Amino acid sequence: PWFVDREQHKESLHALRAATAAPTPEDTPKVLQDLHSQLIQSPHLEQSKLLVSRAIFRELGPFPPSRAPQGRRRRGGTYPGESAFDIPGSLWNWTVFAEVKEGTENKGAIEAVVRLVRKSLLAAQPPLPLPPNSKRRMQNGWAIIDGGDFVVHVLSKGVRERYFSD
Repeated sequence: PWFVDREQHKESLHALRAATAAPTPEDTPKVLQDLHSQLIQSPHLEQSKLLVSRAIFRELGPFPPSRAPQGRRRRGGTYPGESAFDIPGSLWNWTVFAEVKEGTENKGAIEAVVRLVRKSLLAAQPPLPLPPNSKRRMQNGWAIIDGGDFVVHVLSKGVRERYFSD
C-alpha cells in the first residue's frame, strides 16, 4: 500500500523469515552455515521446516537366519554378503531438510531449490565435487543432493509426513 515504506516492509519480512527458521547447531561446518543462510532467503521454502542437524544413527536389527543354497543352481540361500548398511552409523555426518511450500511442488519449486543448493555448493571455497545434475523433473516430490559428508533433502509436505517423523 501507499502508506507503507517499501524498504521497511522488506526488512521486516526478512527478519520474520529468519526468526522462524531453526538455527544451525554450533558445530555446523561453514559450508552448511552458508547454505542455510542461502536457503532462508528462498521464497520457495517453508522457513519453519528448514533444518540442519547431525545425521541420525540407526541401530542394526537382527540378521535373518542363514540358510545354505540348495540344488544344482544353488538357489534359496539367505546370506546377502556385506554391504555399506552393515557398518554401524550413517552414510553422512550431516543432514539438511528443506520443505517446499505446499502447492508449489509440482510447479518447479523443488527444481528451483535444487538449483539454488547446487549453485551455493559449487560457489563454496573450495568447490565441492557434486555428482552430475539430473535434467529430469522431480515427479515424486523428493530430491536429494549428496555433498559427500552431508546430504540435502528437498521435500514436499506429503513426502515429509510420509517418510520422516519429527
